Amino acid sequence: MKVITVQSLVETFKLEVLAGASHMDHVITRPRTHRPGLEFVGYFDFFPMERVQVLGRKEINYLLTLSVEERKLHIGNIVKYHPPCFIVTSGQQEIPYLILFCNQEGIPLLRTEETTTEFIAKLDRYLVKSLAPELSIHGVCVNVSGIGVLLRGKSGIGKSETAHTLIRRGHRFVADDIVVLKKLGPTTLLGTHNETTREFLALRSIGLINVVRQYGRKAFQDETRIVLDIELAPWQDNSLNNELEVVPQFTEYLGVQIPHIEVQLQPGRDVAGLIEAAANNWYLKQLGYSAAEEFMQRIENEMQ
Repeated sequence: MKVITVQSLVETFKLEVLAGASHMDHVITRPRTHRPGLEFVGYFDFFPMERVQVLGRKEINYLLTLSVEERKLHIGNIVKYHPPCFIVTSGQQEIPYLILFCNQEGIPLLRTEETTTEFIAKLDRYLVKSLAPELSIHGVCVNVSGIGVLLRGKSGIGKSETAHTLIRRGHRFVADDIVVLKKLGPTTLLGTHNETTREFLALRSIGLINVVRQYGRKAFQDETRIVLDIELAPWQDNSLNNELEVVPQFTEYLGVQIPHIEVQLQPGRDVAGLIEAAANNWYLKQLGYSAAEEFMQRIENEMQ
């Protein structure tokens, strides 16, 4: 199971530590935050105690309407579940009672100047990506006209060289050799690098090149949603045909089905151009257009 620490939240979002400074090693295992509104009024069914608890103006203002004894009771009922941390938004100041309870229970209490809505949106995105299940595979990842493509194939087949050609045609490089896949949702797969290989592309007979240094910042991006899995394979005589509509094939990564295409290599084939065509064709299909269907419709119209 992937985890991150409260300390990493403090460093990433520049949070102010108000209490529980000696317990910054608390771990967070669940993506997305929780605002404990119902819990403050005593309803604890389905309370996600493993999540980061965010206290916005509504929660703090409600607590301020309570008597001292009521406030102690309601806050005490929540802190006994020992969530990983509490984060107060909008720079709210009237929270000495929270500081007292969190110090007593050893729970980090943090504060940000950002508004509740803006901060939760940023924090949720960070938690989802950081805690997402991931898988490292051998391949190359590129973004072709805004479409994430995973290039696979045996070592030496030409994946990196094809990526280099795509970069020179104005597309963006993401990762070479090791591609890290992260599952962000039931149908969403993110491709990125492993930090060590960030911006580096290995070309046989040339060696390593830094894509950003050679082609500028616009030639690189940190991550992309993977929507096509393209395998580069040696040419096989009599194995290809000219079907109007290729039968859909899929590859599964982390339970996510990704459309799969095999591109067989032969001297003179414009592999980068074929990848561009595959990406554009996928995009048109998402818009509901099929070239094969239009072609068949034209034939039917001519026969009438």
